[in-house]
Amino acid sequence: MRVFVTGVAGQLGHDVVNELVKRGYEAVGTDLAAEYTGVQDGTAVTTAPYVGLDITDAKRVDEIITEAGVDAVIHCAAWTAVDKAEECEDLVRKINAGGTENIAKVCKKLDIPMMYFSTDYVFDGQGTRPWEPEDAYAPLGAYGRTKAEGEQAVKDNLEKYFILRIAWVFGINGKNFIKTMLNLAKTHDTLRVVNDQIGNPTYTYDLARLVVDMIVSDKYGIYHVTNEGESISWYDFACAIMKEGGADHVTVNPCTSAEYGAQAVRPYNSRMDRSKIAAMGFEPLPTWQDALSRYVKILKETGAI
Repeated sequence: MRVFVTGVAGQLGHDVVNELVKRGYEAVGTDLAAEYTGVQDGTAVTTAPYVGLDITDAKRVDEIITEAGVDAVIHCAAWTAVDKAEECEDLVRKINAGGTENIAKVCKKLDIPMMYFSTDYVFDGQGTRPWEPEDAYAPLGAYGRTKAEGEQAVKDNLEKYFILRIAWVFGINGKNFIKTMLNLAKTHDTLRVVNDQIGNPTYTYDLARLVVDMIVSDKYGIYHVTNEGESISWYDFACAIMKEGGADHVTVNPCTSAEYGAQAVRPYNSRMDRSKIAAMGFEPLPTWQDALSRYVKILKETGAI
């Protein structure tokens, strides 16, 4: 099997390519830059075939994916800067919705499956009930709106599709909350972290395993995917990170989202019903506690923190 993977310079695309190659599949990676710009960690993503591609260029997307001769597309590329999205929604829409539609149309032409990654931000974040895959869209901001539009583009064009809604993502390649917290711990004795946004983290290494399990199957549909374990606040997560990272000298103080004052409104409730994963015969991800322990160990071993 030969798979086209977008966004390989990001956290998820990096791990997806590595997982595909580890399983004996071929991967063709792409991102915006002419050459691979992700972490140079010596893994398969640094040596797999790569092509620079602007996904907003419909003609080029058609040419590159068609010429690649692939059996499926795993679309990891996206605009993910939530606050910045409020300032340039048209540009974000061009990437998250328009770029996704360009890819979906090629997959339709070639009659191959596509996997698209979405987010808890397509919901309004109210209540305490875990969001279910078929719940209605009610995004609060530009990022959520454009990701929901990307979902719709996939559904409008394809029957063979996977939509995976993920949240609180962390991986080896790129920036994330864990790296930020442990780097701040080097220069700060106290930190403020919001305690009124509740959800579950998602480790891209674990997610990539499930992604490959899914893409080689025909169990299409919408799934909610995060690591297992009790849902937590960002404050709870920060405390666990400091403990796991040996930064017990840092005092983490809770605050509300209003007190923190981010530009974009975040969902308070990011709990997601993951039961469909097991119901469809796939193995759920390990607990976030287990994922955090493994991840911090790798960061220490590689000198990333």
